[in-house]
Amino acid sequence: MNKEQFWQLISEMNAKDETSDWLIEQLASRSTDEIADYEIHFQNTFKESYTSSLWAAAYIILGGCSDDSFDYFRGWLIACGQETFESAMQNPDNLANLIPDFYEEEEIIPEFEEMLSVALEAFSLKETGDVEWDDDIWDKFDSLLDEKGQDSSMPDIEFDWDEDDEEGLANRFPKLWKRFGKNPLG
Repeated sequence: MNKEQFWQLISEMNAKDETSDWLIEQLASRSTDEIADYEIHFQNTFKESYTSSLWAAAYIILGGCSDDSFDYFRGWLIACGQETFESAMQNPDNLANLIPDFYEEEEIIPEFEEMLSVALEAFSLKETGDVEWDDDIWDKFDSLLDEKGQDSSMPDIEFDWDEDDEEGLANRFPKLWKRFGKNPLG
């Protein structure tokens, strides 16, 4: 599976208004190598989104953002598809226009924790017939990723913003601050 096919699967999930369960089933119907390739593309995209600027944007949108929340936020962002992801990476302030208005109305929080384990659950489904995985499945999947040269460690990050500096955040992300600064989704 190449990067284009990775994004295509996510696009299909969105076009069909499906959930991560659909994505897990789609992946489980493929080879274990393709499942591993999906995970490698996901992890590379996940690492790419591990930036101080995106974390600041998530902090504004959610009204605070822990390590876990930032992971789930990035899972949501990847699940939104390539165009939204790339726009947000180019300029996180673009998220002010990319998050649908109904999120506020329906009190939806832009987090998608389930995206973080799609490939592992697909691998487990393929190997055992069940998405529930144990240490043996984890070790087997991790070994497959190691064989492909995947490094799952996150890069270091140096924050270039201060959560207590509302004026600085408002100046740096004016569209996000206007929309979410006083009314976050979190």
